[in-house]
Amino acid sequence: MILTAIPPEALAGILDRFARDLKEPLAREGFARIRATAAERAVGEDAERDRQAALALARSFGMKVHRKGARCRFNWDGRALNSEVEAYVILHEVAHFALAPPSRRGLVEFGLGPGPDTREREAAQEAAVLSFLEREEDEASSSLLGILWEAALRQPALASFLDQNWLEGIDRIAASHFTSVLRDLRKRGMLDGEGRPLFPGAASLLPIKALLSPGIGGDNDSARGVKESP
Repeated sequence: MILTAIPPEALAGILDRFARDLKEPLAREGFARIRATAAERAVGEDAERDRQAALALARSFGMKVHRKGARCRFNWDGRALNSEVEAYVILHEVAHFALAPPSRRGLVEFGLGPGPDTREREAAQEAAVLSFLEREEDEASSSLLGILWEAALRQPALASFLDQNWLEGIDRIAASHFTSVLRDLRKRGMLDGEGRPLFPGAASLLPIKALLSPGIGGDNDSARGVKESP
């Protein structure tokens, strides 16, 4: 949910301002990829195509997916993924999976506590194993990685960038926070030197290859061995 609404007529100017505040080439490249996408969510057939692409990526990471119509209490219950959510939610959960160590992959909501869509909030809170600060850091990393994957899949990454409040604090910390998280993802092997997302841990990108932007995923096998978070 966007904390501070941005009038459509003001968006271009605010994005220009954010871009000017990015000092590192990695940050400028990463943001350019996001900005080149749509600021509105996909609907209808486009939304379903995006959802299927996101589910294909989840399966390539070895994530099991609940059958259609299953009543899911969590987005991730430690065993399988809720499939009946939008593409950007699925990609966010895949990012959590990719960044989490094996010890957290088997926990409800990755041991982070309840998310916005969690139905059994008390059970998710009981399964939480990270401190508040660690959760915030993990959420930021997974948010930005999921957004960059959206951009790579030519999905409306800018809509998620806005919805997940990456422009909050534009007068103070927005650009530096973005740069810091992007730099950390690069260090952990999730981005190349030009801000293109990688997919370490994915068995194959063939099911989504035709959807990827040029230059993305061409040498995915060389990016294996992602550094895992605590």
